[in-house]
Amino acid sequence: MAELSFFVGVVGNIISILLFVSPVPAFLRIIKHRSTEDFSSIPYICTLLNCSLWTYYGLIKSGEYLVATVNGFGIVVETIYLVLFLIYAPKRMRMKTAILAGILDVGILAAAIVVTQLAMNGEGRINAVGLMGAGLNIVMYGSPLAAMKTVVTTKSVEYMPFFLSFFSFVNGGVWLLYAVLVRDLILGVPNGTGFALGAMQLVLYGIYRNGKASNHISSGLEEGWQHEHLISSSSQSRERDEKPI
Repeated sequence: MAELSFFVGVVGNIISILLFVSPVPAFLRIIKHRSTEDFSSIPYICTLLNCSLWTYYGLIKSGEYLVATVNGFGIVVETIYLVLFLIYAPKRMRMKTAILAGILDVGILAAAIVVTQLAMNGEGRINAVGLMGAGLNIVMYGSPLAAMKTVVTTKSVEYMPFFLSFFSFVNGGVWLLYAVLVRDLILGVPNGTGFALGAMQLVLYGIYRNGKASNHISSGLEEGWQHEHLISSSSQSRERDEKPI
């Protein structure tokens, strides 16, 4: 069983890494144009916080090093994204991004670590950190619901890329299986949520895949719709569809 869980965890890491690097084309565009255009920094700020919490969880819980390693990689990637965003964003957006990142990725993370280290120990500390990460995971998993609503409204899947939905489904499923194998309920709940929402997206894709393209929404949205994960996949809304913070 231990060997199987390790194999599943490695597969989950590979899929998660692919999801982490999925926004690279958007950032190549930002670098090329030397502008963040209408992209939002919020997904990267939230994902960085989530990766940090899950890395902390993986470090303090025995046997969860696969969770720690993949989210440690996520911290590096998301930090690079934020640095690039700060370089190329307009001054007003740059200030707001820096303030929000400072509050969430430094302030809240530091508070979580200090409180759990000083006021908790053992399973209580592990569960508290895991619940914080799981809660943020579930909130972020809910973001594709807007895209799903658009699919139903327009009867078109042009703004819900198939491979994005497919890898969300697979990533959530693999990490859910890993959670079952290692008997980690906290890890299983958010990934089960991601697995279910990914399945719903694929069902919608099957129903509306032959629908006509919508004309009232900019086709540029698809390019900016990122899907980042945390331990699991971190589903998020299309960046171009969001207003800058």
